Amino acid sequence: MALRPTLLAGTVLLLIAVHGGCGQKDADSPTQATPTVAKTPAPANDSPVELQPDAVTAQSPADLRAEAPDPEVEITTSLGVIRLRLFPKKAPRTVDNFLENYVERQAYDQTIVHYVDPTFMVAMGGFDAKYQPIATRPPILNEADNGLKNVSGTVAMARLPDYVHSATSQFFINVVDNPSLDYQKQEDGAVNGYCVFGKVITGMDVVEKIASVATEDRNDFPQTPKQPIIVQSIRRVK
Repeated sequence: MALRPTLLAGTVLLLIAVHGGCGQKDADSPTQATPTVAKTPAPANDSPVELQPDAVTAQSPADLRAEAPDPEVEITTSLGVIRLRLFPKKAPRTVDNFLENYVERQAYDQTIVHYVDPTFMVAMGGFDAKYQPIATRPPILNEADNGLKNVSGTVAMARLPDYVHSATSQFFINVVDNPSLDYQKQEDGAVNGYCVFGKVITGMDVVEKIASVATEDRNDFPQTPKQPIIVQSIRRVK
């Protein structure tokens, strides 16, 4: 089994375990991958939105109604604009967290794409231009068992390797199909894998442009762009 270092700096380094290479896994030995998150406490005067990940059937606090159209956001980067459609019916807590705790607070403004692999994914949402972690809110329940797959163009949450319910702000866009990141049914019913909560609807050419840039290993950041790619903003547009 090869370990692929991915997201995160400081005290947390994302390791994605890939069995038999990127996007491949042994049929008899499902593997789990692991995107990570920085543990940065929220400021004392800035209370987080309360997302109660206590029961799989509990209603999401943002009340994203089933009859409402799926929300869309635009990620404006220094290499172009990527438009995402989110799936609140499939991943209600994850979409709530992304929109309410980060997009609406403009927490992603002037952050960076910190990991790039043209045969795997591009990752962002965790660090500013000085490679310092942004302030994060409480981790959320992993909804990877929602039936959505980590196929090319989908968007999923990063999390800690050893704690399945640890996603906060970091996310990645799959550049290829990555079945090794998908939920695998367990006899004990335990959740695993990486939660897909949206997909690219326009701007996949921008994702591919980002994925093709030259990279370098920079301290705790493997395969980070040599020339910083700035996420100027993420805004809800629908």
